[in-house]
Amino acid sequence: MLAWLSTLRARLLLWAGLIGLVAILASALTVHGTARLTGLMDAAVSAEQRMQRFSVLADQIGSFLVVAYEAAQTGVDAETRATRLDGLTRSIAQTFAQIRQDLDQAITAADASGFDERTRMATRSLGIARMEALFNATSERFLTATTAAEQAGLQGQINSFAIGFDPLLNAAITDERRARDAAIAQVGTLRDRLSRVALLVGALAIVLVSGFYLGLVRPQLSRLDRLLQASGEIARENFAVVLPETRGDEIGKLFAATNRMTAALARRKAEVADEWQRLNQTIDERTGALRRANAALEKADEDRRRFFADVSHELRTPLTVILMEAELALKAGAPEDGPWGVVQGRARRLNRRIDDLLRIARSESGTLSLEADAFDLHAAAAEALADMRAPVESAGMTLTLEGAAPVPVRGDRNWVRQVAAGLIENSLRHARGGGAIRLTTGAGDGFGWLRVADNGAGIDPDEIEAVMQRFGQGRGGARAQGFGIGLALARWIVTEQGGRIVPESPVPAPWRIGDAPGTMVTVFLPDAGG
Repeated sequence: MLAWLSTLRARLLLWAGLIGLVAILASALTVHGTARLTGLMDAAVSAEQRMQRFSVLADQIGSFLVVAYEAAQTGVDAETRATRLDGLTRSIAQTFAQIRQDLDQAITAADASGFDERTRMATRSLGIARMEALFNATSERFLTATTAAEQAGLQGQINSFAIGFDPLLNAAITDERRARDAAIAQVGTLRDRLSRVALLVGALAIVLVSGFYLGLVRPQLSRLDRLLQASGEIARENFAVVLPETRGDEIGKLFAATNRMTAALARRKAEVADEWQRLNQTIDERTGALRRANAALEKADEDRRRFFADVSHELRTPLTVILMEAELALKAGAPEDGPWGVVQGRARRLNRRIDDLLRIARSESGTLSLEADAFDLHAAAAEALADMRAPVESAGMTLTLEGAAPVPVRGDRNWVRQVAAGLIENSLRHARGGGAIRLTTGAGDGFGWLRVADNGAGIDPDEIEAVMQRFGQGRGGARAQGFGIGLALARWIVTEQGGRIVPESPVPAPWRIGDAPGTMVTVFLPDAGG
């Protein structure tokens, strides 16, 4: 029980119950006071109403006495007296009936007031009955007196009635006046008493509400304010907040949960700080390693460029001498199809190879630039065929070029020739078993085109796009060799010149070589007029 009372919920219920009891008490007092005041006011109004009835009765009795006295003095007969007194008699009888009805209602209302009140009302009823009996006897005497002796005694009857009726009427009026005054006095007394009780209940309510606020609400609000401040500190990542856990109520449990939470957050913050420090250390180490690796790569790239430059220089010098000797010999009359002509052609091809090496080296270093000149695509294909004829024939394969010349296109002639040579080299590596490579040139729809087809095993259709990506190759293909450019670089070169490159496998029927599926790559370049 004590443990339950220590909870905030129990204390709130207790204080709410006390305040509710005060409210119920105030309501009960209001209802009781209102009912009591209503009863007293009704009693005063009833007494006043009966006093008015008695006043009417007094007027009617006075009129009755005047008429009766006149009739007695004049000595009129019984019929005449009955005629004169008939209306007054009925009015007085009706007034007595109303007075009796009022008394009956008063007696009924007095049942709730106790035995004494009922006794007083019954006593008044007896007085009314005597007055009514006295009046009835007198009126009966006047109506029935016929003899001279009876008529002579009417004057005495009137005097006797007046002497007997007047004290009874005065006593009844006095009783009703006292009852009215007593009811009004009780109203004042009850009002004063209810006022004092209302003040007492109001003071008690103020004490209870003040005690509820000062003893329960304000301390809890202070604790909640402290919790709010702690929440603000936690939001600012200050996890050194410690709330008191001296109470076992709901807010105390919330304080304890908040302390556990801040402790967990503090531990997590420390762990995150440690992890962050280790991560920064790792990043610093990796950054240093990347810088060193980048420096090594830059040095290797510089060495590579220097090597190509040196090789180019070392090769160009003897090639220049060889070309000069061959040209001098040809100018001196040596035949074009003789040894000196062969030497000149081989030297020129070797010179183009050196240019290709330097061009590839520049492309890998990010300094590739493309020209946009008009040239004959068929002638560029013929140059690529001449460059690749020796390795193709050494592999036991045939290499042919078909199509009408010229095919004027716009682009970089040397790079297009290198693209064509690279496509031939790809077919040489991957379609060696087929034995045939065919180049075809043509033009149409604003483009010149070059098709390189072979009769090898072909490429899986699902892998066509993959082999066009950088470093991509088929599952069954041989790994790239030599210095020829790959399909990814070929696509980039052609696309940058406003064209496109389309691989297909198997080769479409009009271009197929034999029964093998084969592979065909078509290069489209804008025509020279575009």
